[in-house]
Parts: sequence; C-alpha cells; structure tokens
Amino acid sequence: MYKTYQPKKKEINRIWHLVDAKDKVLGRLATDVTIKLMGKHKPSYSTHMDSGDYVVVINARNIKITGDKENQKVYISHSGYPGGFKEVKYAKVLAENPERIIENAVWGMLPENRLKKKRFVRLKVFEGAEHTFKDKFKKTE
Repeated sequence: MYKTYQPKKKEINRIWHLVDAKDKVLGRLATDVTIKLMGKHKPSYSTHMDSGDYVVVINARNIKITGDKENQKVYISHSGYPGGFKEVKYAKVLAENPERIIENAVWGMLPENRLKKKRFVRLKVFEGAEHTFKDKFKKTE
C-alpha cells in the first residue's frame, strides 16, 4: 500500500528568487511570483502548508501593462466609513509608488486563507535595480 508523502515543517527549504520586472507584463509577472510564494513550483507542494520561497522583484518602475489600461486602470479602496471611498489612477500610482502596483497584483492572486499574509511577507519589491538582499542569493561561479 502506498502512502501520500506529507512534508514536515522542518523539511521546508526556502530559497530566494530574483525577478526582473523590466518590460514584463504585470499579470504574467504576478502569476509567476505568486506560484513561487505559494511553493507550487516544488514537488513537495501541499495546500495546507506554507512551503513557498522568498521573491525579490526589481525594476518595478519598468513594468508594462497591455491595452489601454494605462488610462483606464483605477485602484479603488474604501475605509468603511461614510465618504471613505478612494480612487487612484494607475499613472499616479506608477509615478508615486510603483512597488504598490506589483504588490497589489500579487495580493489579489494569493488565495484567501490563513496563509495569505505569511506568504505575502516574503515578497520584496524594489523600484530600481538595487536591492538590499544581495547576500541571500547563492553564488553561481
């Protein structure tokens, strides 16, 4: 009789991935990042365990979107209070805080469960090519 393998918590090995967002389409990039954060790219993936990796995204300012979304896309939020409705256009978010665009796309793609916040914390997004996690990546020489 065969038993299904269940990974143990101590067996989880988290590695760091560096993703360059330069000239990549937002949705395609967000799905790749989400898969790595969840750990679905690993053979030991299990839905009830957080076995994902760390992801560092650089060049967030150079992200591309398709169609006429640059003029039409709007980020909407509501505080829960009367008059607490906010709308911010894509162009303004790109100018002021381009990291938010990628973070918002990945947050929306992560499944709604207890592990969402734990997975999202492992996402690090940077506006330019410089980042603070250079020592985390393995040297390939």
